[in-house]
Amino acid sequence: MKWLTEDEQATWRAFLQATALVDDHLDRQLQRDAGMPHMYYALLSTLSETPDRRMRMTRLAERTKITRSRLSHAVSRLEGNGWLRRENCPSDRRGQIAVLTDAGYAELVRTAPGHVTAVRTAIFDRLTPEQTAQLGEISRIIAEGLHQPEGADVPWLR
Repeated sequence: MKWLTEDEQATWRAFLQATALVDDHLDRQLQRDAGMPHMYYALLSTLSETPDRRMRMTRLAERTKITRSRLSHAVSRLEGNGWLRRENCPSDRRGQIAVLTDAGYAELVRTAPGHVTAVRTAIFDRLTPEQTAQLGEISRIIAEGLHQPEGADVPWLR
């Protein structure tokens, strides 16, 4: 086994701290401004980018990297707010489709400016254009190396 060098260890710890702090920063902003965790915002955002603002639940779980049971709980909460609804899948009686409602889309539109500001404040305002390009390249390399399903659509890697 090859252990991490001192420099690699320092980089790894800085990466862990930065990602935890960014996640916490975004979660607090969304809780304060919209009463929802970052994961719920990610679900709404993902659905907003799909045709007809709908996606099969299993695909949505894969795309957002959460378990099906956690997705089911989140969708139930978002349904309670009127932001999502479930429909039965016409091609598979066991499957369900998550649909972003007009109210959910409106909430996403209302919340997006604050979220973008939080992302910009946490990351991009602190980086030079060159560092932003490096961060994008490094992030794509890491994601491509860890992405498991062969040939699956990963829009953020484009």
